[in-house]
Amino acid sequence: MSVSVLSPSRLLGGVSGILQVASLLILLLLLIKAAQLYLHRQWLLKAFQQFPCPPSHWLFGHKQEFQQDQELQRIRKWVEMFPSACPLWLWGGKARVQLHDPDYMKVILGRSDPKSQDPYRFLAPWIGYGLLLLNGQTWFQHRRMLTPAFHYDILKAYVALMADSVRVMLDKWEKLLGQDSPLEVFQHVSLMTLDTIMKCAFSHQGSIQVDRDSQSYIQAISDLNNLTFSRARNAFHQNDTIYSLTSTGRWTHRACQLAHQHTGDQVIQLRKAQLQKEGELEKVKRKKHLDFLDILLLAKMENGSILSDKDLRAEVDTFMFEGHDTTASGISWILYALAAHPKHQERCREEIHGLLGDGASITWNHLDQMPYTTMCIKEALRLYPPVPGISRELSTPVTFPDGRSLPKGITVMLSIYGLHHNPKVWPNPEVFDPSRFAPGSAQHSHAFLPFSGGSRNCIGKQFAMNELKVATALTLLRFELLPDPTRIPIPMARLVLKSKNGIHLRLRRLPNPCEDKDQL
Repeated sequence: MSVSVLSPSRLLGGVSGILQVASLLILLLLLIKAAQLYLHRQWLLKAFQQFPCPPSHWLFGHKQEFQQDQELQRIRKWVEMFPSACPLWLWGGKARVQLHDPDYMKVILGRSDPKSQDPYRFLAPWIGYGLLLLNGQTWFQHRRMLTPAFHYDILKAYVALMADSVRVMLDKWEKLLGQDSPLEVFQHVSLMTLDTIMKCAFSHQGSIQVDRDSQSYIQAISDLNNLTFSRARNAFHQNDTIYSLTSTGRWTHRACQLAHQHTGDQVIQLRKAQLQKEGELEKVKRKKHLDFLDILLLAKMENGSILSDKDLRAEVDTFMFEGHDTTASGISWILYALAAHPKHQERCREEIHGLLGDGASITWNHLDQMPYTTMCIKEALRLYPPVPGISRELSTPVTFPDGRSLPKGITVMLSIYGLHHNPKVWPNPEVFDPSRFAPGSAQHSHAFLPFSGGSRNCIGKQFAMNELKVATALTLLRFELLPDPTRIPIPMARLVLKSKNGIHLRLRRLPNPCEDKDQL
């Protein structure tokens, strides 16, 4: 009888053979992937042949051009060199075409191309698939459902709520300031705009500007702004699984949890609880116009197939972010622009004082009676657009008015910052000149896009513009604004335009005309 025993050498030989086969398979896969990347890069090079750009590295692209938050400076430089459009290579096979020309913008915004997967998909864990990220028929259904929340009759009532929130902020500033003391205003303005959106869109009672939980939410949004922007530019963080294992991926997850805790517990659950009270639901249904959250909740309650809990959370998260952070950016940069240009500031103040007196009340009707202040607001939005850029993925080939074309599948970045700083469109673009927006001034229909354009323009643009006017008017009646010469803001590209070193202003309390009369 013989017994067969596997020898150690035979076992080692078998393992070695398996490893050799595995190594060959891995090598083959790497070669196939390298070939795919090479062919994709060649396709991009052919697609971009009509669009010159500065030299780029075959692997690192134009990465060195936007190191250390130099992206906006690079955009201004490239706009002068390539006024209409210019390819930007992120790395080897990853590129997009940046558009800076109003005719180009008009063509793209008049189409129905979807939002590009990158970088928008990186926002999904944070804000879900609401109006900002949805495409196609689902986006259209949500947009149509939510449009009534911005009816002008509703917006009229919001003016008083906006003014209340602004006054709370200004009262805080009075307590914090000594004569000529500098103040970093962006954080305060963010809390104020969050307070406003909570009151107007989500039926929140009282002020949240002294609430620590709200300050935590503001910090989480700031973190997510930076983390999402950085991820989109890191070749090693594109894969969700790999990113989740990194320290920044874990940081992103924690920030998302904080943001969701605020919107879920303090917004959705609170309003749901209120609607359970006897008679509250019927009272809401009898309202002529519903607010943003009521529309969402009633759509869910009356027809569960319309909005799932996931859809509901996505729309709340989207509007909570879009409704406060972009507006906070706009207001902060407007205040800085007026501080840096005292003659324009004083002319605005005279106009507002003539209209409002001591500012005890500001109404809907006042908002269309401050033409010079509106001109200054628009010029500040031109110089400092709250959203620096948006992107689309071409679903069909496109040909631009100058005859140049791009094929299907190309990502185009509509650089609103580049458009607003394009010397071909705006002579002396770095000069603050409100006369550009004087009544009757001629402009290209797509030369000024602080709220985007086309069918996917900002649904809350009138809401935002009203808030900008209310905040600017009441602030100028209370304070003289001066820049801090030791800390001039440095604009920095993020999802929302921020300042690298904050926005510091010196504020001087102005005498109240009513107080002077009392003393007399």
